[in-house]
Amino acid sequence: MRPTQNKVRIIGGRWRSRIITFPVNPDLRPTPDRVRETLFNWIGQDLSGKTCLDLFSGSGALSFESASRGALQVVMVESNPKILSALQENLQKLGTEGMELVSMDAIKFLASDRRAFDIIFLDPPYRLELLPELLCLLPSHLAEDGLVYIESQNLPALASGWQVWRSGRASMVSYQLLKLAANG
Repeated sequence: MRPTQNKVRIIGGRWRSRIITFPVNPDLRPTPDRVRETLFNWIGQDLSGKTCLDLFSGSGALSFESASRGALQVVMVESNPKILSALQENLQKLGTEGMELVSMDAIKFLASDRRAFDIIFLDPPYRLELLPELLCLLPSHLAEDGLVYIESQNLPALASGWQVWRSGRASMVSYQLLKLAANG
């Protein structure tokens, strides 16, 4: 019998070792522990005062990890109703503050929201191949000296204006931390 839920452990901050659950879905691939550890070594263990946007929240691993490490605000965008329900349950279970769950398509969210964020997590379902399109929409949503984390099976060629600050690969996952070249 196949499981109806998956689990991931928060690896740092005030919710360290707490478990979040999410439904089984072929598009959900939580960022592996090792990759999350590397990512938060790059961006910092303490995110106090930072604002984060998780455009394809999915399991919520990056969002909850950011909030656990003190992010001032974390906006989670997700369009799948079943996944949204699981995210809401995890928000209630952890007693979160400063986290906002938005039920919306990521591209529509970018078109309608005018906020700028310090860190944007961009990990869309691989099969949709949305990274090139989304990267073109992000500059106006990025705070000065902001960072964009992208994760995919195969990373796209970057549009002009972006520079790779850090990059890595773990098994089938390639990931990069990007900056706008002007903010270099």
